[in-house]
Amino acid sequence: MPEPNIVLVRIDNRLIHGQVATAWAQHSGANLLLVPNDDVAQNPTRQSLMNLAAPKGAQTRYFSIQKTIDIIHKAAPRQLIAIIAETPQDVLKLVEGGVPIKKVNIGNMHMAEGKKQISKAVCVDENDISTFKKLSELGIELEIQRVPTEGKENILELIK
Repeated sequence: MPEPNIVLVRIDNRLIHGQVATAWAQHSGANLLLVPNDDVAQNPTRQSLMNLAAPKGAQTRYFSIQKTIDIIHKAAPRQLIAIIAETPQDVLKLVEGGVPIKKVNIGNMHMAEGKKQISKAVCVDENDISTFKKLSELGIELEIQRVPTEGKENILELIK
């Protein structure tokens, strides 16, 4: 079975979000934005708001994490998929469920109780750090890059 054409996997707690979504869709060539998120999958209001922010010409899909795992391999070769996940934990669930992810772009993880800022737009807690280390151990390339025009940072250097 051919692998799904995943052109981008991004962690952004805002999910599909204005200029950021447009910039990354253009940069990656994605024509399908897939949000694997149990809450959003059941929340038509959030889906509608994200559809407004989605770049023109790109389709959107909002699936639970399990449904994403179950159907990603049925994607057509013409579907150039950008997966936009809310947290590193969600990405790890996808990987453990067999979604063929090779590289993760870390965009925006906002400040919250118990988190520390490690780069301009990325704040992490111990759970995030251990999840990123697990992803790295699974051979997945991790880089922080807010928008395609900015430089990349190695998250493993920043969480030492």
